[in-house]
Amino acid sequence: MKNNDSLSNEKKLDRRDFFRKTAALSATALAGTSIFAADDDAIMKMPEWATKWGDPVTTNMYGVPSAYEHNVTRRGTELLSSGNFRASIAVTPIHESKGIITPNGLFFSRSHGGTAHIDPEEYRLMIHGLVEKPIVLTLAELKRYPSVTRIHFIECPANGGQEWRATQFNSVQFAKGFMASAEWTGVYIKTILEDLGIKPDAQWMLAEGGDSSKMGRTVPMDKVLDDAMIVWGQNGEALRPEQGYPVRLLLPGWEGNLCVKWLRRLEFGAEPWYCKEETSKYTALKPSGKAIQHFYANEVNSTVTSPSPEIPWTDLKDGAVIEIEGLAWSGMGTITGVDFSLDGGNTYVQAELKGLVLPKSWTRWSYMHTYKKGEKLYLTSRASDDAGYIQPTIDQETAVMGVESVYHRNAVETWEVTENGEVNHVQIRS
Repeated sequence: MKNNDSLSNEKKLDRRDFFRKTAALSATALAGTSIFAADDDAIMKMPEWATKWGDPVTTNMYGVPSAYEHNVTRRGTELLSSGNFRASIAVTPIHESKGIITPNGLFFSRSHGGTAHIDPEEYRLMIHGLVEKPIVLTLAELKRYPSVTRIHFIECPANGGQEWRATQFNSVQFAKGFMASAEWTGVYIKTILEDLGIKPDAQWMLAEGGDSSKMGRTVPMDKVLDDAMIVWGQNGEALRPEQGYPVRLLLPGWEGNLCVKWLRRLEFGAEPWYCKEETSKYTALKPSGKAIQHFYANEVNSTVTSPSPEIPWTDLKDGAVIEIEGLAWSGMGTITGVDFSLDGGNTYVQAELKGLVLPKSWTRWSYMHTYKKGEKLYLTSRASDDAGYIQPTIDQETAVMGVESVYHRNAVETWEVTENGEVNHVQIRS
């Protein structure tokens, strides 16, 4: 008769044998990838965290990411700030993003005079000019209007703007991270105007911020009466200070610089205020010497997010099946498709759109690829939208805009995968 120790050892051996057989079957079924490695004993060890009490749920009542996710963070650089981090940019790690919602702590942030901290009890919003009933609203009064919740991206018009002449950043985060996407809660401005009354000769709205830069921007009434929002909620909580707490303007799909933060004043008038007050507008210089002033919506665009220089394929084995992922977006409407190329745009196949496909929102796409060790790839994506726009090539875009601009660059871009799986940002011209 076997003693208890012998029975225990036999059960352990049987269990280990079971896992090894399962690993072998998994490796065969998954074409070069496996859930368990046959020679990996880690699954048989009792991990330290399973042998002691964990932290109480009350240790941090707001909650923070795992310490092991410390590399997933916004980033800045002196190249984008001229050394002045009060008027700077913190870019989103889109290569680490999942789905179409960016957590508030990772959301792209741009400041022109530093982050303002405003007491919500002292906050006031003035709405005046060509309205029938000018008004000053407290935050509580503003929130009494019927609210709506919508998912939209915000993109700086300079997103990708460093790439006009050639690639500048070997990083998808710095090349295309001047954007993020969130669920916003607030009120349509048209709802407020239904209450206040708008005079027929009102053609423009001036939005002014409450920070040190004031950030005055003018918006045509067509946009105001379409989907312009005053928002106070982001991803289920109040705006963060760097996102304009307690209230900001949201113009879905339009340049991020128009979405004035720390909003304090809306004035309606018959003409734009460009020459009358401290307002301005980003412009794009054309080869002729003339500048485009009135272009608001961010054009149809896309990028590959995985693989990337930050997350290469250097550890992939020959024959591994891997998902290539990316994002597509358009300030003109809804993404209808993404073409994907492995050879830098010489030939394309149709990528799969994943999850929710919403207007003026990020759309996630993917393509399944069987990796061949030693192959060289040039990954390129090309998006289209329901407004009829298709991403141009670099040559098509620079033929119209030249290479002196900073804003509204939406040409296709390419990521080289080298023979050893490293990823580089490259520019391919015909």
